[in-house]
Amino acid sequence: MEISMAAIMSIVALVIVVIISCVNEDLNVGFLSIGFAIIVGGIWGGLTGAKVMESFPLSLFMILVGVTFMFGMAQTNGTMEKLTSYSVRLCKGNTALIPLIVYALTTFVTTIGPGNIAGCALMAPVAMAIAARVGMPAFLMTLIVVGAANGAAFSPFAPTGIISNGIIAKMAPGLGIPAEQLNSLAWKIHFNSELAQGFVNIGGFFVLGGWAWIQKQRGASLNIDELAPKPEPFNKHQWLTLAMVFVLIIMVVLPGLPAFKPFFKANVWLANMLSNVGTVAFILSGVLMLAGSGDSKASVKVMPWGVIMMVCGVSVLIDVMDKAGGLNAMVKMIGAISNSTTINFFLGLIPGIISAYSSSSGVVMPMFLPMVPGLIKEIGGGNPIAMISSINIGAHLVDTSPLSTLGALCIACAGEHEDKAKLFRNLLIWGLAMSVVGAVVCYVFFGLLGF
Repeated sequence: MEISMAAIMSIVALVIVVIISCVNEDLNVGFLSIGFAIIVGGIWGGLTGAKVMESFPLSLFMILVGVTFMFGMAQTNGTMEKLTSYSVRLCKGNTALIPLIVYALTTFVTTIGPGNIAGCALMAPVAMAIAARVGMPAFLMTLIVVGAANGAAFSPFAPTGIISNGIIAKMAPGLGIPAEQLNSLAWKIHFNSELAQGFVNIGGFFVLGGWAWIQKQRGASLNIDELAPKPEPFNKHQWLTLAMVFVLIIMVVLPGLPAFKPFFKANVWLANMLSNVGTVAFILSGVLMLAGSGDSKASVKVMPWGVIMMVCGVSVLIDVMDKAGGLNAMVKMIGAISNSTTINFFLGLIPGIISAYSSSSGVVMPMFLPMVPGLIKEIGGGNPIAMISSINIGAHLVDTSPLSTLGALCIACAGEHEDKAKLFRNLLIWGLAMSVVGAVVCYVFFGLLGF
């Protein structure tokens, strides 16, 4: 296989970016990626700087900004915190129900829009305080919180899901996927994530002591007001915020339902406004601002700008790499050791290993997802949904590691009685092991069983 100098240098640039993302968390590799893309494109690819900048995924950027801004307002005006507090009280002091309540609540909060990092940030302090109160090991509660957050991360309303779906939409023509199927495809990928994450993390919870803990709690109860003090009632601004979140979900789901397609086809102006989750979020954010229900300055400050720029910057470098032939070279390398079934193992393993030390959604997904069309051609077949799911799940199963934001959040919130050094070590072992476990799960679920 002959590789051009442009392809080699684009691969070298990507490798440098990945290594830096693994060893230096303070450096935003998105900006670095754009710089490398301009250098590689200009010297070896015959591209001007302006041409390179045309690769910036503006549509994806705006969708991420719209959704994270809206949920920034829901977070800063106290709506999400109160929703969490009221939901925890559903267990009514029955301690054995706590793992189920926490898992379901984390899944719900993540799914409706804030995403896995924000969902974990909301739930970790509450969940870890409850774990300390009821005598549950912090390690087990971490599996519940992080597993639920990452399982729901690929919701079409959540930032990670938006990133995945944005990249998929760009490569859909190469996969032969019609535009009208993208919405149902997004929910299928979300379901696959919930299935795999739930199987691994809930299974790990029960096997590593969760079942024994639940057995001890039979008949035990606590004063619910001690476990989770009742918050103040929702005020009018928080009720409006909840209404806007509900409208966001409805307005994104309805156009994809067969019963409503004729209506939106007849009302093109409405279909144009509701063309994606980002456009709807901008409109609803405007309603909240005009009603005085959201602090736009505070919301902008809590938006994940670092992740947004990582995703967009790495996407620019990947696009230049594709033009230079580097992406095709990497596809051939992976294809040489795979077939249409085993490819799911390698697409779970390699992203998982890299993601253990790097950003799952900011670096790994933009790097590997664009390879799917080429891999299908290279190995002579394969299920694109299975391959996409393997990359996404492999990259996120390792995020229980304390080296990731989610694992670190749980350690930071663990009770004072916990041995933090031991917790760090256990989570690190679990997280690193997930690169292999995730690969096996992807191989079985998506390669052998065909989910």
